[in-house]
Amino acid sequence: MRKRVAHRWRTGGSVLAIAALALGSFWLLQLVNQRGQDMQSDQQRNEPDYFVDNFSIVRMDKVGRPAYIVSGTKLTHRPVDDSADIELPYVRKLSTDVPPMDVRAERGRIDQDNSRVRLTGNVVVDRAAGPTVQSLNLKTPALTVFPDADRMETDQAVALLLGSTRMNGIGMRANNATRQIDVAHQLHITIPPAPR
Repeated sequence: MRKRVAHRWRTGGSVLAIAALALGSFWLLQLVNQRGQDMQSDQQRNEPDYFVDNFSIVRMDKVGRPAYIVSGTKLTHRPVDDSADIELPYVRKLSTDVPPMDVRAERGRIDQDNSRVRLTGNVVVDRAAGPTVQSLNLKTPALTVFPDADRMETDQAVALLLGSTRMNGIGMRANNATRQIDVAHQLHITIPPAPR
């Protein structure tokens, strides 16, 4: 009788150990599946939700006049951070008192609630001369434009031609409203002689 009871305890213990192992394996499988679904869900949230080819966006100022235009060959919107990637972006800043300023690049990204445009790849800024301003041409590998604040900045090398004055340096902050340009490092200015 004691042998039967001991055998039952051993058998029962083995069955309990196998059941615990099966439950543990099932729990581990569920955990792995849940993690896989969470990762897939995160990847899907970062997937673009729409594309627009050959687009143009016009932002109006407070009195209802066009303030600036952002356009490009393709816009890809990402809902996870409400940003948009642009191929061949073009930004035109409009003003009533100075000629328009045009900015072109190979790639761009609009973020921070549509208040910042990051441009990369052969960025070129052009503005024609006007009654109160000189012509402007700026070249840099990357530029961040804040169209609403009417300013731009970069930490990259810049080559600037303002009228007939040339400036080269590393890092720049420019405020178009105040017409102030600050170059951070290695500033080199070439001013042509005044006409006689």
